[in-house]
Amino acid sequence: MDLRPITDKQKTQYNKLVTHVIQSWEWGEFRKNLGIPILRYGIYKNGRLSSVFQLTLHHIPFTEKFVGYLPKGPFPDQNLADALKKIGKENNCAFIKVEPDVESSVVSRQSSEIDKSFTKSPKPLFTKYNFVLNLSKTEEKLLKSMHPKTRYNIRVAQKHKVRLEERTDDEAFEIYLKLYFDTTKRQGYHGHNEQYHRKVWQILKKAELATLLIAAYQDQPLTAWMLLKFKDTIYYPYGGSSIEHRGVMANNLVAWEAIRLGKKMGLKKFDMWGALGPDANPKDPWYGFHKFKQGYGGKLVEYIDTYDLVFNWPIYWVFTFIDTLMPLKIFLLKLLRK
Repeated sequence: MDLRPITDKQKTQYNKLVTHVIQSWEWGEFRKNLGIPILRYGIYKNGRLSSVFQLTLHHIPFTEKFVGYLPKGPFPDQNLADALKKIGKENNCAFIKVEPDVESSVVSRQSSEIDKSFTKSPKPLFTKYNFVLNLSKTEEKLLKSMHPKTRYNIRVAQKHKVRLEERTDDEAFEIYLKLYFDTTKRQGYHGHNEQYHRKVWQILKKAELATLLIAAYQDQPLTAWMLLKFKDTIYYPYGGSSIEHRGVMANNLVAWEAIRLGKKMGLKKFDMWGALGPDANPKDPWYGFHKFKQGYGGKLVEYIDTYDLVFNWPIYWVFTFIDTLMPLKIFLLKLLRK
């Protein structure tokens, strides 16, 4: 196994090989700007770069150890396992968490198998499921594939003349930020902090990978989404909305305009960032988000499991045990997503 650090001169080559915006060079620079150590590596076969990935390092409180985190990376085969063993030992890691950007349906077609060094993680961070919409369809077919209620709500917003703008200016970002934190406070979930959002916006906007969609009714902003673009995909990772004028269905129109924007950009997929499983429980606190996304007719995609490569089992089990005692994964999320 030929493992080498990736240099700045290899940025273009690196981005060609990764499959998700979270693994993009620009996302790594954003994380680096938050003061989080970033490691980029490439695996070579016969002298040629065949696989690349980046991971972050996070200090475990009260120890000298670190957690490595590799989200949306390559298939966890023997090559990746061998690479991470070397990286983990060199960087004093207790374990490395791996969340591959690999659909479950692909596993049966893989020539390699998941390496036995990996342990199935009891604590994933990304959802196992996601809605992904095929943007190669015509607008007419996309509308036809939606749930009737979703189509109806889009027409309601259009009838009320909800105004949509794609913006990248500072004022628009402040509107987005306010709506985002209004939403997290109202719905009681733990989102990223303000510094996180400012940095991701600054870095990815400069790289022309981020834009904002803002819906307003009677000049009052009601919904704002941050959209990311990478390779052939448009992503919807973050958004916020107001409780005012809910009847004008601004959220539905923003989602439809995000789809149309992706088509205008010539992209192939709309990635909605996460969902519940095929038998979603209506009592689940995330069911409302799931049902909203489901209405747009995307394919419910299942990814393979999250895995941990463990180097220090006592610390790993203590870390995992503490995490199970804290609601909403606050401990792990604060450590890995700050």
